[in-house]
Amino acid sequence: MASTACIPPAPAPQDAVGLRDRARGALLGLAVGDALGAPAENMKPSEIRARWGRITGYVADRPAGTDDTEYAIFSGLLLARHGGALTQAHVEAAWHEWIADREEGPFRGAGFSERGTLENLRRGLAAPISAQHRHAWSDGLAMRAAPHGVFAAGRPAEAARLAAIDGSVSHEGEGIYGGQAVAAGVAAAMAGASTVAVVASALAVVPDDSWTARCLRRALTAAHRGERAVRSAVVIGGYPWTDLAPEAVALAFGAYAAADGDFADSVLTAVNMGRDADTTAAVAGALAGATRGVHAIPADWAGAIGPARGSCLPTMAGHHVLEVADLLTRSSRPAPPASERVQGTTKRSPRNPDRSPPDPERTPPTTETAPPDTEPAPRTPTRVASDQDRVPPGTDPLPRAARPASSTEAETSAAAAAAAAAAAAAAAAAAADAERAPRNTGRVPRGAPWVPGAAGRAPAEVAEPPVRVTRGPGAAARPVPGRPPADTDPGGGRPPSAPAAHAPAPDAHAAEVAP
Repeated sequence: MASTACIPPAPAPQDAVGLRDRARGALLGLAVGDALGAPAENMKPSEIRARWGRITGYVADRPAGTDDTEYAIFSGLLLARHGGALTQAHVEAAWHEWIADREEGPFRGAGFSERGTLENLRRGLAAPISAQHRHAWSDGLAMRAAPHGVFAAGRPAEAARLAAIDGSVSHEGEGIYGGQAVAAGVAAAMAGASTVAVVASALAVVPDDSWTARCLRRALTAAHRGERAVRSAVVIGGYPWTDLAPEAVALAFGAYAAADGDFADSVLTAVNMGRDADTTAAVAGALAGATRGVHAIPADWAGAIGPARGSCLPTMAGHHVLEVADLLTRSSRPAPPASERVQGTTKRSPRNPDRSPPDPERTPPTTETAPPDTEPAPRTPTRVASDQDRVPPGTDPLPRAARPASSTEAETSAAAAAAAAAAAAAAAAAAADAERAPRNTGRVPRGAPWVPGAAGRAPAEVAEPPVRVTRGPGAAARPVPGRPPADTDPGGGRPPSAPAAHAPAPDAHAAEVAP
């Protein structure tokens, strides 16, 4: 179980203007990181250097967010509709309404975890059974978890709870933990927590002995030595799939910690480490954007981000991440009295400064679009002609329990004092992990099965994927795509918490066995 005794609660948001600035920074930072990292996805650092040198900006002709951005918009709109009352049934219904029951875009649902979820939903399987597929450990929840942290600013535990509900349709085990860590980290950063406290908040919401926690601790320990040290401490060398949630989330937090929360350095560090670069850079961008605010994002990077193209999720076409950020900051606060609401619009009041028109001087250099209806239309999303604050349908006042809690000066001081203790505890735990971890020397640990590799011997942390063997004479073995290795975690010597495959075999006589 996760230990929360040494982890400080993040201080509550200080003012409405700062909250909106951080919310926009988190989600715009996610989209920027996604667009910067997309060309380097599934590449090694050596391959990146051979092609571009060190990536220092966009290398694509038309940079845009990928499935990471569109699924984050999806989760943000869903959260704006239901707020803290979000349930598993709401999430499952939205997957059917906005994705599964509609024609898909060119990406056809995006990553492996999303494909597996859609196939299960279309076969009539309900949540949480819909999450029982071979990629339930992927970073598909982590890539869309930042909106939960934006909504639950200053409340990491609440952000993690909402992320787990969101992920219950598509993920299990380490996949859920990765999403919870991202949501909690963003929630802490939204409240102005330090870099160390942000990482500590992420560690607080996942089990101490999980693969995710071990990777996070190793990344934090190596962060002061730079991106190569972080990558070496976390990456599962030789494993072909790059969307492992513990690895991707740790790389993102490691990049963020190595850059001490600086936006450009955080994102570029994640991009140049390769692997699942669009997701790691998107998560690092969300953390750094929430920490430093939207104005920390370079103008040329921010200006390239427009409304979603719907290349993965057609129903998200036309929605902008800044609109979602504004929806989430409004829906996380009490609504004005009913007398001030007229036909779905909100009268501006001096007592509600966060409901004032956007300040041009505080608006990032992007194409500003007005908030859409919370429920996206399948073909032509509804748009508002002017940049007025409108309350979309479905964003009624939230239950009192779902509103951000206020804090006192004493709570803030206690949080600051506890942050130092949290940093020391995380460092001590990471040091203990390092002592237990075998050296990455390429030698097979004593007692471990020998697996032949390209050089005749596989590194200690590498194992080949399982194979599916069909019983019968002359049956041939073939790899099962996407299954994680049986023991790929070099830190704790334990297998990841990936569930067994629940999808039916091709025939009644098929069985899966590990090598």
